[in-house]
Amino acid sequence: MFGIVRHLNRRNHASASNARSLTDAWTRALGTLCVVEGSGAGELDAAAKATMVCAQKHLPKPIWAVVASRSGAGGEDLAKSVAGLEGVEKVVVAETEGGFLAEPLSAVLHSLVGKQDPSHVVTGSSTFGKNLAPRLAALLDCAPVTDVTEVVDEKTFVRPIYAGNALSTVKFVGSGPVVMTVRATAFGSEKLESSGEAEIEQLGEEEKALMGSNLSEWVGEEKTESERPLLDAARVVISGGRALKSEENFKMLEELADQLGGAVGASRAAVDAGMCPNDMQVGQTGKVVAPELYVAIGISGAVQHLAGMKDSKTIVAINKDAEAPIFKIADYGLVGDLFTVLPELSAKLEALGYEKK
Repeated sequence: MFGIVRHLNRRNHASASNARSLTDAWTRALGTLCVVEGSGAGELDAAAKATMVCAQKHLPKPIWAVVASRSGAGGEDLAKSVAGLEGVEKVVVAETEGGFLAEPLSAVLHSLVGKQDPSHVVTGSSTFGKNLAPRLAALLDCAPVTDVTEVVDEKTFVRPIYAGNALSTVKFVGSGPVVMTVRATAFGSEKLESSGEAEIEQLGEEEKALMGSNLSEWVGEEKTESERPLLDAARVVISGGRALKSEENFKMLEELADQLGGAVGASRAAVDAGMCPNDMQVGQTGKVVAPELYVAIGISGAVQHLAGMKDSKTIVAINKDAEAPIFKIADYGLVGDLFTVLPELSAKLEALGYEKK
């Protein structure tokens, strides 16, 4: 009996400790820390806009923001844009001479979270955000919630699973802050309210020291310069698949995209075949887009590709296979040989005033 009593006492003591830890978790200061990547243009890109919309419309206030940017790449201008948004209390500019690496930035954010004690940390589901969030969550000893498409409440979120074929509602039960990434296509269409004037400051000395991490080294990057809009922010996307057969034939898509003022995308099959670079890939392992018009040319419609574009407002499919899965989700479908259809389509657009470039 004595052993049993001691065991029960230990259980009661443990329950009391757990209750205290849960109380500590729920009394965590309400507020959201947003991590915004500077794209170099000095303005919010699709991922950054989705981050701020989610914080402004759906998460606790006040909002604190960290703008991660290269020196001289428009970080100050971006910080001013963020500071002018409603609900933003403070903006910290984190600049680096090279490109931003997740290892030192996650250490900086870990330090800032310890000082600010936010209930939520949010960033976009871009390559930047997907690289950063797991590392920060590991430092905070919590599980990240990724690819959020809907905020049910402060602890409950909806995210896609099985390549977007199902939606999962998950509840965060940890004691630390909720570290989450949000999909640009889910929040990007909402309007940001601009009526604030937050203070802007630079990183403190403690955080600056953390930027010197030697866990990784920035070597460089190669960017493809184009006058076309960014793929994940374009109103019109013209995508091609393996049926185009060669890199040379992709120029037909470029001409059509230029006529419509859109961007050019591709299926994974086209990328793997070497017809185009992988930054053009749309799909589960590429970019997720939701333009007003998505034209799928020579794309069969594998589930992995559909996961990246099925939220588009209007979907047009051109394929010679009448049984292609892409026709099941397309608003308009044309069964025909793309090498015959594209020149005719381009000519008709030109007759309507959409000039070739």
